[in-house]
Amino acid sequence: MSNVGAGFRLVRAGWVLVREGVVAALPGDELFGLPKFGWRVARLFTRRRALAYERGDRLAKAVVRLGPSYVKLGQFLATRPDVVGNDIALDLAMLQDKMQTFPQAEAIAAIEASLGRKVGELYASFGEAVAAASIAQVHTAETLQNGVGSRVAVKVIRPGVRRRFFRDLESYFLAARLQEKYIPSSRRLRPVEVTQTLAQTTKIEMDLRLEAAALSELGENTRDDPGFRVPTVDWERTGRDVLTMEWVDGIKMNDIAGLTAAGHDLKAIAANLVQSFLRHTLRDGFFHADMHPGNLFVEPDGTIVAVDLGIAGRLGKKERRFLAEILYGFITRDYLRVAEVHFEAGYVPRLHNVAAFAQAIRAIGEPIHGQPAETISMAKLLALLFEVTDLFDMATRSELVLLQKTMVVVEGVARTLDPAFNMWKTSEPVVGGWISGNLGPRALLADARDGASALLALARQAPDLAARTERLSREIDLMAEHGLRFDERTAHAIGKAEARHTRSGRLALWVIALTLVFIAWKLL
Repeated sequence: MSNVGAGFRLVRAGWVLVREGVVAALPGDELFGLPKFGWRVARLFTRRRALAYERGDRLAKAVVRLGPSYVKLGQFLATRPDVVGNDIALDLAMLQDKMQTFPQAEAIAAIEASLGRKVGELYASFGEAVAAASIAQVHTAETLQNGVGSRVAVKVIRPGVRRRFFRDLESYFLAARLQEKYIPSSRRLRPVEVTQTLAQTTKIEMDLRLEAAALSELGENTRDDPGFRVPTVDWERTGRDVLTMEWVDGIKMNDIAGLTAAGHDLKAIAANLVQSFLRHTLRDGFFHADMHPGNLFVEPDGTIVAVDLGIAGRLGKKERRFLAEILYGFITRDYLRVAEVHFEAGYVPRLHNVAAFAQAIRAIGEPIHGQPAETISMAKLLALLFEVTDLFDMATRSELVLLQKTMVVVEGVARTLDPAFNMWKTSEPVVGGWISGNLGPRALLADARDGASALLALARQAPDLAARTERLSREIDLMAEHGLRFDERTAHAIGKAEARHTRSGRLALWVIALTLVFIAWKLL
């Protein structure tokens, strides 16, 4: 029955998107057949006043009507332009995560339940909420340490939000399964896997201890970095449903007038922001993946403070080398090397021709070299690159798409601060320094050392591997002699699960179809 409930919720979400004009705002003129007919029907059911709004405004209104879980879904899909397209991803990125605050009494109850102590014992004072988002809201408070008062920010999970998110996730999984089943071209984008990533990301965001750990890790990584930091965490007052951290006194980075009035050098802030992001990405392989202006503050001395680390990105050593070599290859116009890196990393199947792939990459790089440096967008370059890889069967890689999305946001913030911002000149010291340190002779020695360590670890496991190989050999001989067999219980369970899945899927589709017919009948 969960599929039936998910079907009803999915129909309701679709109806809201239709009524608020989101579907009508899509480029339906490019469609044909049944999709175009559906787009025309959606235009008939759109509210008249919704037609006067821009597409981004329509989307924002629809998401607010659908509730907090859809706000988070929209923000998550903004990190996946490969799935929704660049234009829609930009609209989703503009969604304001501003929700109604919940009562202070409920916040106090959540804190006391999570930490097992009274609020009066934890804080010298506890104020009203100053900001509210889809998952949590923030209160201002004060703590006493050795008789000295400190102002802190207290983030508290929204009551009942976990139950609502996980209920709506059923609808998302149903939509993803139907998409994979009936739209074969979408399978490359792995919609079910994308939904699983959303579910995992949401679980992490709803445990504030994990956000605290991310803040702590980024704080350690950036301890000696010039002009960048994150708030310190008060671990004594942090639990699953509450996060206490230092209060940040600064100007939000989207307040350009305030920054100018305070005498800040906007060009220096823009350069510092981009270099900090690249430093975290290449040096540490761990970066803040939600660096929109509302999450960035500038302190009086010009230091950038990043808050709200619910979404973080990680890149392994291979991915960092991949990114650096791609950027360097475009700078030097070595398109063959850029193509080779894709094949070496295993991102493009070996069945394709390296030279043909290099030709496609040249089509991206050459037009860029004819432009002034300050107009070249590194983020746009990566977006075009991922678009071309579609032609060569490169499967979606969520870590690279998250990197691309964050780079789009960071670069956009920098250009807001400095319209003539030169991304390449600013990033060269960080990218060039990382390349010289990680792709030169020192890197070869480090790789040799890592390889020797791996061989030593393999040698230590040799007896166990030999025993496993012997067992596997015996099992293969038995399979060759008697064939692969299931016991009766396993075969029965497989048949039962398959029958249940097919039956529930059909039932959900019938519910969706009948609901749409009923809605149309009521309106006509």
